[in-house]
Amino acid sequence: MPDRRSRHDVRGSGPVLLILPGGAGHPMGLEGATARLAERFTVVTSDPLGLSLGPLDGPVGEQRVEAWSDGAHRLLDSLLPDDESAYVFGSSSGGIVALDLLARHPRRLRHVVAHEPPSLAVLPDAARQRAMIDEVDEIGRARGLGAAMARLQAGLVGGTWDGPPAFVPEVDPDTPMGVFLTRVLRPFTTHIPDLPALKSLSARLTLGAGHDSRGQLPYRAAALLAELSGGDFAEFPGGHLGVIEHPVTFADRLTALFTGAAEGTRGLSVGSDGATARRRASRAPRRAT
Repeated sequence: MPDRRSRHDVRGSGPVLLILPGGAGHPMGLEGATARLAERFTVVTSDPLGLSLGPLDGPVGEQRVEAWSDGAHRLLDSLLPDDESAYVFGSSSGGIVALDLLARHPRRLRHVVAHEPPSLAVLPDAARQRAMIDEVDEIGRARGLGAAMARLQAGLVGGTWDGPPAFVPEVDPDTPMGVFLTRVLRPFTTHIPDLPALKSLSARLTLGAGHDSRGQLPYRAAALLAELSGGDFAEFPGGHLGVIEHPVTFADRLTALFTGAAEGTRGLSVGSDGATARRRASRAPRRAT
């Protein structure tokens, strides 16, 4: 039986960099990026549910952002000497955790990069996006998780929805994707970041989004969060899964951001289109927090 207390992997040497994966926290597909990052950092990859250790040995309850960030905080405390701090990178749902970790446990953190956190609650059209998540749940119960995933993908990219295609692969509820759809998606996307806390820590925060994600929900959320918190905004190669699709160039971009943060360089250039996206986000109606 796998020991699910062993929920992290460590490789490389140098300053500690904590990786918070997306989805249900399974680090699958991150090997290329972590190998590259390990040339410069001690890379600690979190696995909050131990999904990389094999099939789950029991039911999983609804997950909480705070529980994952508390676990990340305990992990860093167990690994870092008293006088050291860590860099943090979180993608997608891991980006939501990274924001909460910075807001509630900032003492051990050098700099945090949150890539496309789908914090839909901060968007001006949050009610519409909550309705989309409701529909994902309803489709999952009525037609299966494969159809639910198809609905979610259409919603995230802003596409129209006329029902699932004739054939969609089924998703087992005990797989990482099944756990994400049934136990992570709703509580994470509806979680409201602590914007006052993040604003007070904005010098240690960068929001990121993929070049290919422009106009999509996670990109919109990242750009608006940068504006609301006062953190930096940076574009990355690829789209929502850029860390998997372009592991080397993505890792090099991340390294450059952390190097700039260590040297005290802020306001890193994101290119004219990225800057435009941030200006547009700043004109969007702001929601009360």
